[in-house]
Amino acid sequence: MNFELTIIVPVYNEEDNLDRVHQEMKQFLSISKKKAKILFVNDGSKDNSQSLIEKICKDNEEFTFISFGKNAGLSAAIKAGFDYTDTPWVGYIDADLQTAPEDFNILMEFAGEFDLVTGVRSNRKDSFTKNMSSLIANGIRRAFTDDGMDDTGCPLKIIRTDMAKKIPMFNGLHRFLPAMILLQNGKIKQTPVRHFPRIAGVSNFNLWNRLLGPLQDCFAYLWMKKKYINYSVAKKG
Repeated sequence: MNFELTIIVPVYNEEDNLDRVHQEMKQFLSISKKKAKILFVNDGSKDNSQSLIEKICKDNEEFTFISFGKNAGLSAAIKAGFDYTDTPWVGYIDADLQTAPEDFNILMEFAGEFDLVTGVRSNRKDSFTKNMSSLIANGIRRAFTDDGMDDTGCPLKIIRTDMAKKIPMFNGLHRFLPAMILLQNGKIKQTPVRHFPRIAGVSNFNLWNRLLGPLQDCFAYLWMKKKYINYSVAKKG
């Protein structure tokens, strides 16, 4: 099949969410503006997630998976998804489905003009502490990167795959994907998407990885920006 979009779904101990993920992603695939497939990246889950993923993939040819031997973190899961993508476009969404797969169609309206399109969560249904820490972290990140993005933590993005594969990922860098596309002289866009409460499972985030961790990552990004190599080939023979 000539797929145009691969949607990465990072999974870590999400057995209570996977049936819903399966059903909602199947529904989205039937209405997607680009022919899409799903790539689960099991980040070393310790629950029954892997067996559920294998059953879903066995029953649906549009669903595939890779599975880590041990937990490596969200940035590693996204990076692995980029590495294993073979379609022109790649996106990702969290398995908690606090964003809607159908909203990928909103992002794809801008795919012809931009190299990365990210959602901005409207009317966030998170706790006051989580919302405030995210607001502060995004403000700090914008000051460091000048990327103009209001919500890089939104787990709903699409990126040109050739540019995604050039991103040198390290832990925490998933928050800087728009800035890394800018380093490649790419064009980025943000647009509002819906946001919902978490229905099942437990968030893996705390104050450290919502606020203090991203502050450290900003300094890593500045170092990378200074050392970043960017080139384009004019001719070859």
